[in-house]
Amino acid sequence: MTKIQGLYRYPIKGLGPEPLNRIALTPGQTIPGDRLYAIENGPSGFDPAAPAYLSKTHFLMLMKNERLARLRSSFDQDSHMLIIRGGKCEVRGNLRTATGRAGIERFFADYCAGELRGAPKILHVDGHSFSDVARKVVSIINLSSVAAIESMIGAPVHPLRFRGNVYVEGLSAWSELELVGKELKVGRPSSDRTVRLKVVKRTVRCAATNVDPDTGARDLEVPKTLLRQLGHADCGIYAEVVEGGEIAPGDQIEIL
Repeated sequence: MTKIQGLYRYPIKGLGPEPLNRIALTPGQTIPGDRLYAIENGPSGFDPAAPAYLSKTHFLMLMKNERLARLRSSFDQDSHMLIIRGGKCEVRGNLRTATGRAGIERFFADYCAGELRGAPKILHVDGHSFSDVARKVVSIINLSSVAAIESMIGAPVHPLRFRGNVYVEGLSAWSELELVGKELKVGRPSSDRTVRLKVVKRTVRCAATNVDPDTGARDLEVPKTLLRQLGHADCGIYAEVVEGGEIAPGDQIEIL
């Protein structure tokens, strides 16, 4: 049986995950609140009046800034209050206010001082997601594929290295890569609610997966291992929401 094992969103691009007990999906949209904010690493050209996709290299992110993984953050979706803890330091700010954003920006100006191309700036536009891809998608990680990577590397691989939204169990390793173009039906046998997702793209992994999400250590070579063993660096898939509704851990997944 294929089912959802875990749900996550990343309210602030580059910072830690928020586990979810359930979430309502809307056709054509991302997980609500996912990559809601980003921290600009020097001027990016982002225009709040006409928000458009920008590559992750314009922002603070784990691929280049692994120190971000050492921070512990919490974000309240209703108040937009962000709390960041690093060692003995704690900073908090309401990201809806100029004062709150300025306090968080000062923190990152100090914390990432040697890695900045200019003053860090908190970016946000209602309805915009600072995703790694231009399409509004949900990212899905197959836990069997993560286990296969562990065997290749010979060391534990934390699934959250892959920063996915939906973690699934019950699929054979790498079978998710063959689902591009197919639809997934998500729901419970005892319920008439169903959600449909269309798989649109395989996920090419970058050096962010080399970073331990607990310690911030760059201690593995995940993309290089995949390339050497499989001839590609893909692990996971992106899917668009076709038919909306609530999903939750334990929901079954049917391949249509």
